Amino acid sequence: MAIPLNPSHIHPPFAHYSHGVLVPAGQRLVFCSGQLGIAADKIVPPDCAEQARICFDNIAAILAEAGMGLGNIVRINAYVTGREHLAAYMAIRNALFAEPYPASTLMLVSGFARPEFVVEIEAIAAGPA
Repeated sequence: MAIPLNPSHIHPPFAHYSHGVLVPAGQRLVFCSGQLGIAADKIVPPDCAEQARICFDNIAAILAEAGMGLGNIVRINAYVTGREHLAAYMAIRNALFAEPYPASTLMLVSGFARPEFVVEIEAIAAGPA
């Protein structure tokens, strides 16, 4: 199991994430490419929450191919196209993860390849060899 790293002498995380995560020796790593909020039927929901849910569902499917799940995620990088999407993204993320929280970065970006996308999420997971 990954070990969260949250030194007591630095400012605590602003939300449900860890400042760092130690992956023990002998773990397998899975690197997930950024996932956009497009369903298998090519539908792109208009809201960030539904797009984020699709992104995490896609990541869960990728991890399942390696015998892992969302609980194996040690790092999340997320990108949203505006501050108005922060709360919706964080609500979905916070509902899916429990302690020990993965390390996480959330960035504002100007956009993606298609204008209907408002969030992209990539992840790194670690699990038993």
